[in-house]
Amino acid sequence: MLRRGMLVLALGGLLGLGACSSVSYYAQAAHGQFSLLAQARPLDDWLADPATQPALKTKLQTVQEIRRFAVVELGLPDNGSYRSYAQLDRPFVLWNVVAAPELSLKARQWCFPIAGCVDYRGYYSQQAAQDYAAALQRDGYDVQVAGVPAYSTLGWFDDPVISTFIQYPDGELARLIFHELAHQTVYARDDTPFNEGFAVAVEELGLERWLAARHDSAMTEAYQRYAQRKREFLALLDKYRAQLKDNYDSDASDAVKRDRKAAIFAALRAEYATIKSTRWNGYAGYDRWFAMPLSNAHLALVGAYHDMVPAFRRLFENSRGFPDFYDKVRRLARMDKPARHAALGDAPLTTGKAAPETFPTDTIGQPKRDAGGYHPG
Repeated sequence: MLRRGMLVLALGGLLGLGACSSVSYYAQAAHGQFSLLAQARPLDDWLADPATQPALKTKLQTVQEIRRFAVVELGLPDNGSYRSYAQLDRPFVLWNVVAAPELSLKARQWCFPIAGCVDYRGYYSQQAAQDYAAALQRDGYDVQVAGVPAYSTLGWFDDPVISTFIQYPDGELARLIFHELAHQTVYARDDTPFNEGFAVAVEELGLERWLAARHDSAMTEAYQRYAQRKREFLALLDKYRAQLKDNYDSDASDAVKRDRKAAIFAALRAEYATIKSTRWNGYAGYDRWFAMPLSNAHLALVGAYHDMVPAFRRLFENSRGFPDFYDKVRRLARMDKPARHAALGDAPLTTGKAAPETFPTDTIGQPKRDAGGYHPG
């Protein structure tokens, strides 16, 4: 209750200082968060309720097993998060707005009292997110609006399991929970690449161990196929991110850069179609990502989630298990940002193992959780 009170005071302070638009934004954020908490009931209550559907009971029991594994085997927080369940009447818990300039891959940032500065802004209403995105587009930004199935409040609240992701395959459920609990373990203000790289590394390491503990060869083989596609997809995005960056950094006129930008995105679509038909046997898991008009906003956060994962994995390999790994990451988080990145060491996206994303459809670069005064995830 003390933590909740502090958060309310922080929001209240901003409400007192901000313009009308800030008042409206923080009001919807506070209402959305407290509404979510009000709908959550303990998992045991759902399991004991005769009205709970058997399929849902099975999933909730799986969540309990994942939660125990996270504490015992991965050393993640043993608190009230993911020990309750909320049934919502919408497909996503909120919607994130991501924006980037027309000729840049640098995401616009928004700053909040608890999470610090992050590369997205979240809304509990899809229409409100789309209205804000439209205003950014009028200002000349490339914009993406992405549905978010889950997010972390960084331990300020007991985050519930939500209907927006409970039907994910078991491996996806485990991955998501490990990721969000990692955000509660270590968090550095104003450093999205560090925070997301760490959380993706934890979900990746955790899922490998969770799969091994289940002794389910079919599930493990399915994950390996998934991971291989992920590696290929990330390599594809990295290739075209590099081309776009070279284009934007060139001395060409803006008109030439715009033409080249359009050609690069067209080439990205064409190469994806070739990979899908020739190497993936028609696998359509990434189609949702390509169904949207592509822009800088769609690629701006890809690196934030994946570029630092190999470095975190190397740090883990040089640690004496998860507690020692977390201690090392905490020490890094206490440094200033340039020193932190230098100490960790940046690594190319393609050098590490696949970093599973938080979407069962393999959607990449969309903060899950991502993300207004809350954090993705």
